[in-house]
Amino acid sequence: MFLDAELHAAYKIANAPILNFPFPHLYIENIFSDDFYSKIQENLPETEEMTSMPDLYSDTAPLSKYKDRLIVDFALEESMKKIRKNKREFWTSFEKNFSENIGNLLRLKLKNYLDLRFQYLENVSFTHQMLIVNDKKNYLLGPHTDKPNKVISVLIYLPKDRSQIETGTSLYVPKDSNSLDKRFPSQHYSHDKFHKVITIPFIPNSAFCFLKTNNSYHGVEKLQREDANRWSLQYNLYLTDESLEKEIIARKKHKNNNNSNDSIPKTS
Repeated sequence: MFLDAELHAAYKIANAPILNFPFPHLYIENIFSDDFYSKIQENLPETEEMTSMPDLYSDTAPLSKYKDRLIVDFALEESMKKIRKNKREFWTSFEKNFSENIGNLLRLKLKNYLDLRFQYLENVSFTHQMLIVNDKKNYLLGPHTDKPNKVISVLIYLPKDRSQIETGTSLYVPKDSNSLDKRFPSQHYSHDKFHKVITIPFIPNSAFCFLKTNNSYHGVEKLQREDANRWSLQYNLYLTDESLEKEIIARKKHKNNNNSNDSIPKTS
């Protein structure tokens, strides 16, 4: 079952066009077969088996305002144990079969972009995260580019029908880039500082994948419906702490070298 599903997803990802504006991303419909998508729907946890984001990550203060987002984090034993056994076994197998292979496929698909990002590094190492997410009424996510250690995100939309089509991830460009805080480029901003370019359609069995860049501003408009039930499966590829530290050092070194070269008088 999982091999067939993995091959179907690999075919869809490998052949999807890369869209470059406002930042590199993919949008894929029918990423899984109909049969496998039905299996996913059957195995979605009950909301009482999930944990609100601020409760699950209680040591991360900035997440306190996201109480309307419920999470299952595959990497946290206490989170996975809340799911009933038969469903937990499905998701454990899903993560085992999909996470590393999809990460490798995406790195190959987006190699040209990643080569540019890591041009000053050797031996880059990665880690990944997989989450089941359910967003309720009043959830919103301000425009942001993601943390510096983020590399690639995949958001697989899991609604039962097309009734929430307008609630997908929105892509933004700043109204005035000079008004943004360059010291903290990954912070979340209010929506009024940005123009919305597009909202990705939130339809069953579709996926939005994007690269983290300096301008990968994305977010979610406030969910207004009383019965908001916004299901998604999220896969995130990150740099390891060691590689992130190396990247920061390498970028500073490159910047300093450029500044030094600029200060050298040019001779004719």
